[in-house]
Amino acid sequence: MALAVARTVEQGGALVVEAGTGVGKTFSYLVPALLSGERILLSTATKTLQDQLFGRDLPRLVQALGLPVRTALLKGRGSYLCTHRLELARQDAALPDRTAVRTLAKVEEWARITRTGDLAELPGLDERSAVIPLVTSTRDNCLGSACPKFRGCHVNQARREALAADVVVINHHLFFADLAVRESGMAELLPTVRVAIFDEAHQLNETGVQFLGSQLGTGQIIDFARDMLAAGLQLARGLADWQQLSAVTERAARDLRLAVGRTAPGARLRWTDGAPEQADAVAWGQSLRALEQACMGAMSALDTVSEMAPDFVRLHERAASLAQRAGQFGGACAPGSVRWADAGNHLRLVESPLDIASTVRSKILREDAPPGDTEPRRAWIFTSATLGDDARLRWFTEPCGLTDAEVLQVESPFDYAAQAAVYVPRELPKPNDPAHSVQVARLAADAAQRLGGATMVLTTTLRALRTIGEALQSRFEGSAEVEVLVQGQWPKRRLIERFREGAGQGRPGCLLVASASFWEGVDVPGDALQLVIIDKLPFPPPNDPLVEARTRRLEAEGRSPFNDYFVPEAAVALKQGAGRLIRRESDQGVLVVCDTRLATMGYGRRLLGALPPMRRLVAGPEFEETLDSLAATRTSTRDSGWS
Repeated sequence: MALAVARTVEQGGALVVEAGTGVGKTFSYLVPALLSGERILLSTATKTLQDQLFGRDLPRLVQALGLPVRTALLKGRGSYLCTHRLELARQDAALPDRTAVRTLAKVEEWARITRTGDLAELPGLDERSAVIPLVTSTRDNCLGSACPKFRGCHVNQARREALAADVVVINHHLFFADLAVRESGMAELLPTVRVAIFDEAHQLNETGVQFLGSQLGTGQIIDFARDMLAAGLQLARGLADWQQLSAVTERAARDLRLAVGRTAPGARLRWTDGAPEQADAVAWGQSLRALEQACMGAMSALDTVSEMAPDFVRLHERAASLAQRAGQFGGACAPGSVRWADAGNHLRLVESPLDIASTVRSKILREDAPPGDTEPRRAWIFTSATLGDDARLRWFTEPCGLTDAEVLQVESPFDYAAQAAVYVPRELPKPNDPAHSVQVARLAADAAQRLGGATMVLTTTLRALRTIGEALQSRFEGSAEVEVLVQGQWPKRRLIERFREGAGQGRPGCLLVASASFWEGVDVPGDALQLVIIDKLPFPPPNDPLVEARTRRLEAEGRSPFNDYFVPEAAVALKQGAGRLIRRESDQGVLVVCDTRLATMGYGRRLLGALPPMRRLVAGPEFEETLDSLAATRTSTRDSGWS
């Protein structure tokens, strides 16, 4: 892998590398990139890996190689303290509760000593805290160079350091946000970089489509209305009827939400005609027009006071942007895109491309660059542990516009046949049976009791998460043997820290029930995790509007949506979930997939083939015997004083 990266860095072009767990892919791309002497951009999918690269891996290698390299970390503005908004938050008497008051006090204390303003430095800060939006800025409410705290702005300081560095560590969200709105400072940075490396590249397509389309949310409209009211009353009282303007705008946003009626929490509504499903087309059109007019009315009022304070200039820009998007969503969907509405307490309208292929080809690979273009040929390297289930890694390369890239697959060095086993219980109900989740919970409880914890249950839906989590908490309530952790009860970081601790020092082992983000990026080496249970095969939801649009496109091309989309998606997700099990050469464990289709359907062989080459367990007694063996090994290791 390192040789392939070095060759690509030297010659330019695109390289896609699937590197199995344990390969050491981070050093495989960092060493040749650093030794090249070129300016490097490193992009990751998560802030966690971003912090690990910048705080651990890069410094270690730079020191070992003795290179005079300057490194910088650059995140989105929502990751940095905004000292201007912190000052405003101090004056705000409407903090939601006492916890928020205490958190704000901690932020104020830390603000006096931080050099970077990166909120990740603040220990114990819950990523879900209501204080974070109050002390950070957004593209909407940032005052830019007109801000009274501009000179000491942490976001601008991070951007200046990035422009002066040899190696800059960013994340995929920041990269695509800049491609979409040219706002993050990357516009100046990217042209000076000759080597760009995307780690955790399997998330690139889904991250990209979030930013390359258009969005309009009733929550951001209400925020705008309230910001306008606050600025108007504070800085231009009596020069416009700010309360009326704010009330009209906020009412237009609420009427738009009411136009789709009652929905299930987190529902994603199809939008193939003039209005989302459930919405009356006439009422929907009227609501969008009323919203556009309310924003235009706000623009007119803000125009009259724009010279009084920079706040009004920014508010005018926000009103213009909201009016433009309301008008856009009142018209037809762009060709090659799909629309839907996310409905919860607020409503979010989305128009998204089906993939990032055309953007990658035109803006990254620059396939349409003029013949006389003298810009040096850049090296683009994309890597992850899971990028597909075929030799050309088409699951990744097709939607990312990289079908002509060089492809390399590097197998894991782990001895999976000796270290791990996979088991498909044949006696479980079918996945669509209402009793399925209850039976999965029973299997997980019995297995975790044998192991003394060390179990992670990964679910494909939030409904299954709740059902299985509640059943397991009820089973082990008051138990000294197993502590049940359920996603949502604590912040993710705290859940993982407790799970890693496992049993010992009078504490029971852990059984963690989780969904969504826990399927990947969770690293629990050693005997704290020896059993991973997946409730169902992770096929994409067929009624999701984006999935439906991709399905229709494949059908129009004469291809099989099931074989060319659903099965590869499930294979990659299954591989990601299974990847939580074996993280080191000494790890041992069992993967249980509670979906009989894996053993009975023809496509099951393809999905099993995508997994690491684990040995198969075929019956319940063999599974139980393996668990007992793992438990005995762990006990003897602990008794001997080794860990």
